[in-house]
Amino acid sequence: MLIEVLKSKLHCVTITEANLHYMGSITIDEDLMDAANLIAGEKVQIVNNNNGERIETYIIKGERGSGCICLNGAAARRAVVGDVVIIISYAQMDFEEAKTFTPTVVFPKEGNKL
Repeated sequence: MLIEVLKSKLHCVTITEANLHYMGSITIDEDLMDAANLIAGEKVQIVNNNNGERIETYIIKGERGSGCICLNGAAARRAVVGDVVIIISYAQMDFEEAKTFTPTVVFPKEGNKL
């Protein structure tokens, strides 16, 4: 049996940009992606602490060291610059493996810095 469990989390990052006129996705600083064990194209859930919105999209690599967290396309309507969000990815794994799996959780500092 496979179950879906928390794989990675960027806890309380700040939206730095919202770009409505882009095809879609979330752009994330590549340093943050590496720290949280996230890859380009990976499906993520974004939980907005300011307004309660929960959306799903996929990741695009952002400029390394920029602190960029940018919602693109329709997702840009779900947050404004300055909102604090949690970015979560999940993985499917065997039930027994899931019992011992340790997710990667990152708590960035102000400015979305590690």
